[in-house]
Amino acid sequence: MTDPSRYRPEAIEQRWQLQWEQLGLHATPDPHDAAGEPYYTLSMFPYPSGSLHMGHVRNYVITDVIARAARLRGRQVLHPMGWDAFGLPAENAAIERGVDPGDWTDRNIAQMRDQLKRLGLSIDWDREVATCHADYYRWTQWLFLQFLDAGLAYRKEATVNWDPIDQTVLANEQVDAEGRSWRSGAQVEKRRLRQWFLKITAYADALLDDLPTLEGWPERVRTMQANWIGRSLGAELTFTTESGAAITVFTTRPDTIHGATYVVLAPDHPLVAELTTDDCRLSVTAFCDLVSRQSEQERTAEDRPKRGVPIGAWARNPASGERIPVWIADYVLADYGTGAVMGVPAHDQRDFAFARQYELPVRRVVIPEGSDPHAYEGQAWTESGVLIGSGSFDGLTTTEAKSAIVAWAEEQGWGQGRVQYRLRDWLISRQRYWGCPIPVIHCDSCGVVPVPDDQLPVELPRDIPLSGKGGTPLAKLASWVNVPCPSCGAPAKRETDTMDTFMCSSWYYLRYSDPHNDQRPFERPAVDRWLPVDQYVGGIEHAILHLLYSRFFTKVLRDRGLLGFSEPFARLLTQGMVQGITYRNPQTGQYVAPAQVADPSDPRDPVSGEVLEVFYEKMSKSKHNGVDPAVVIDRYGADTARMFILFKAPPEKDLEWDDADVEGQYRFLQRLWRLVDAAHGRGLRLSGPEAPQPVSADAASLSDGERELRRAVHTAIAAISEDLEGELQLNTAVSELMKLSNALAAHLEGAGPAVATEALATLLILLAPFAPHLAEELWQKLCGHGEEQPISAGASVHAQRWPAVDAAALVRDTIPLVIQVKGKMRGSLEVPADADAATLEKLALESEVAQRWLEGQPPRRVIVVPGKLVNLVP
Repeated sequence: MTDPSRYRPEAIEQRWQLQWEQLGLHATPDPHDAAGEPYYTLSMFPYPSGSLHMGHVRNYVITDVIARAARLRGRQVLHPMGWDAFGLPAENAAIERGVDPGDWTDRNIAQMRDQLKRLGLSIDWDREVATCHADYYRWTQWLFLQFLDAGLAYRKEATVNWDPIDQTVLANEQVDAEGRSWRSGAQVEKRRLRQWFLKITAYADALLDDLPTLEGWPERVRTMQANWIGRSLGAELTFTTESGAAITVFTTRPDTIHGATYVVLAPDHPLVAELTTDDCRLSVTAFCDLVSRQSEQERTAEDRPKRGVPIGAWARNPASGERIPVWIADYVLADYGTGAVMGVPAHDQRDFAFARQYELPVRRVVIPEGSDPHAYEGQAWTESGVLIGSGSFDGLTTTEAKSAIVAWAEEQGWGQGRVQYRLRDWLISRQRYWGCPIPVIHCDSCGVVPVPDDQLPVELPRDIPLSGKGGTPLAKLASWVNVPCPSCGAPAKRETDTMDTFMCSSWYYLRYSDPHNDQRPFERPAVDRWLPVDQYVGGIEHAILHLLYSRFFTKVLRDRGLLGFSEPFARLLTQGMVQGITYRNPQTGQYVAPAQVADPSDPRDPVSGEVLEVFYEKMSKSKHNGVDPAVVIDRYGADTARMFILFKAPPEKDLEWDDADVEGQYRFLQRLWRLVDAAHGRGLRLSGPEAPQPVSADAASLSDGERELRRAVHTAIAAISEDLEGELQLNTAVSELMKLSNALAAHLEGAGPAVATEALATLLILLAPFAPHLAEELWQKLCGHGEEQPISAGASVHAQRWPAVDAAALVRDTIPLVIQVKGKMRGSLEVPADADAATLEKLALESEVAQRWLEGQPPRRVIVVPGKLVNLVP
């Protein structure tokens, strides 16, 4: 039996989790059987690594508070969970351990599900999905075919990272900073392979233009997406070589065309081989070989010097007629823009550095308005100004010159206005095993043939040998690869690439609305009822790709008539990281676990004795600064872990883990236990077995203490209600709960039954989203339910209704007046709320505070701020 006088979370949390599950308390309401506004709150689903970390805890607890509060407000809540379960980590783990990645993933899912349940999350587990299960990826394949049918999925050659030892394609994240394979250590090469793409660029304008409608998103996320899409207004200009070849460049500064003194091609631009002269071929070949071993990140990094070589060809500047050289350089990418740029070193910092390095001409054609023509020589002027050295365009502002020069170029036939995007089409091919198979078949006669809908899913074969070498193992599985063509019946072959895991995560939020549908991914009535997601919660690291791809999917599926909205997530919260105290030896760079630091006030390396650096950093195994959620829950309980993670910092800010603060939250919950236990011991009960809302008291008949208690109660209702809307200030909501508990500790014992009951019931309902187990236990104690007595769903504290603010309770007859002497606060006194300045001055002068600090002498000056303070100046 539970000791009723002591708070023991281990004795109550598992019991309530089991009862809630038996009651189906967190099941999503059937819209045909329940009334209320639908509300969909969702955390970004995790990769099933098998281990829950504090970042997970923070994400899911924040979302759980939102879901629980919405239910208390009478909304029909959808709060599901799933697993982003395909991908390279599981494949690597399977190779290392000699197990099937599906079995490995399923074990991890089961383990993490149990860990999440210990947090008391109000998740509808009946709607759980896993992207690696065929009943889910069948529909990922079906949606891919929708893109294919719409002309938005296509194949083309693309440059990939190739490991020459393992004979396999590597993702960018598998290539280290020195351009070597993470597994074999080989220098990675660049190769051209045919790959599948989705044409996200077709929706670039829509993705950009709809960003202002996302008013519930953080401004920085919208800015990051806008920058990633990168719409630029400019022009395509053609430079003709002496051999007659046309080099097309895109520029946002057509006003600087007269300052172009060279042209640069990407090393793998198709014109390089054609234009390179014999005397330059050896150096060009060597340079291209060097660049092929660099990652895109290396080539475009701002802090790296730009390298290049001339190819021996010359072109004409179409505006000036000047003969200018053609170069190749590592900072120009073949698949970005046209794969060629015009070098204008006087007005572009990168071009300026390149020109200085290789002694190329620098010609100024724009100067600051009103400046001397020789001003700013020796540096790149990249701002607006007026044109010089540009023939008939001299004297025009840059804005005027852009449109005038583009019009002239169009008239002369060597240029045209153009909109360019930084965004590139989405490469979804992965030469990996553990992913969703791409549902197409290659036929020599028919070409690319979609797998018919009635033959989906194309299942991923299981229990096959994995080595991580020699390309995808699917290509070696003849029984799986060789199939008849669905169109003509001739021998054909399956596509052996699998999909980028972002394909699976770009639509999972839609599947939750109709997760058991075996005829379609979802029915439109269901998805239109629940979507868009009312509140989405996840890390800022997903601000661009996942969110952008999800928006793209939504718009395409809208245009296919599959849903009736344009954006997937109405509100977005990007929670901060959880940071742990971190110790590092600055001499060796080695991290030291906190448990190995004997004296935190004088931290030293346990081996060398050297002084350690101390700072907070994101928790990780490599830094030995993580905290295991299971250890915290075992020691303090899930409610304490929840309360700390919510109280320590605003949701969007980083949180610094502090064991002392965890202990503080545990003591707070103990105080709440004792507070309610004492009230229960005095015979206080919530009326009726089903615990209806308490009756409000008549203010006129209340004592001063009762009025103060009701004021604290309704102040908390108003403040916490506001904190749970808009900016979601959950840390200040917990602070308000602390203030309310202090008010109850001060006034509850002297209050009458009606006021006391209202105060206790309100406290527990407001507490319920934050510390759900403790709130339930104390609620049932006051309702008279025994520990072993099962309750009905309607009797749960989580089935009650959020209390409403009684505005009359907030009205104050008196207010605290601060008394200052010499500008410093010396005390305060209660004064009538409607007292005028003269009355406040009189009351202040007559107070014991004034008599003591003025020592009987009248003040030289009295400053009265009505409603706030009186300052007495001796």
